[in-house]
Amino acid sequence: MTIRTYQNTTPQLGERAFVDSTAVVIGDVQLGADSSVWPLTVIRGDMHRIRIGARTSVQDASVLHITHAGPFNPDGYPLIIGDDVTIGHKVMLHGCTLGNRILVGMGSIVMDGAVVQDDVVIGAGSLVPPGKVLESGYLYVGSPAKQIRALNEKEMAFFTYSAANYVKLKDLHRAEGYDQET
Repeated sequence: MTIRTYQNTTPQLGERAFVDSTAVVIGDVQLGADSSVWPLTVIRGDMHRIRIGARTSVQDASVLHITHAGPFNPDGYPLIIGDDVTIGHKVMLHGCTLGNRILVGMGSIVMDGAVVQDDVVIGAGSLVPPGKVLESGYLYVGSPAKQIRALNEKEMAFFTYSAANYVKLKDLHRAEGYDQET
C-alpha cells in the first residue's frame, strides 16, 4: 500500500483497517477501525482533511478528494464519511459529507458541499450536484439525483449487512497479506 506523508501529515489508519497494496492514501486522512480501501483507489487529503468512519468500504478505482480553501470558497470543504458506508466501484466523492449507513452505487459522483444524511441509497451512476442535501431514509437515482421513494425495512437492514460483509472480506485479504507492498 502507498501511505504517503504530505506537508508533515501522515494518514492515520484505525485498528484492523485494510488498504490494498495498489491503493494510494495521501496526507490528512483518517480511516476508521475495520474500514477497507480496495484496489486502485486514491484518497487524497492534500489540501483539506478526509475522515472516514468505522466499517466503511471504499471499493475499487474510487477517487476521494476535497475542496481546497481559496477565493471562491474561503473555508473549502473537507470530505467526511460516516460509519457503515459502502462506496461502490469507481465512485467519485469530492468535498462532501456522507452520514452513516449509506450505499453509494457504482460510478456515482457526489460533488462539493453536498450532504447525504444517514440511511440513504444512491443508485449506480447518479450525480449529486454541489450543495444538494439528500434526506435520510430514501433512494436517490439519476443525474442530477432525485428522490425516488422511501427505503423499505429490507433495504434499511442491508446497510449493516453490507458493512459487516466487507469487514469479513477485508479480514481475509489482510490474512493473505494483500495490504503489504510486494
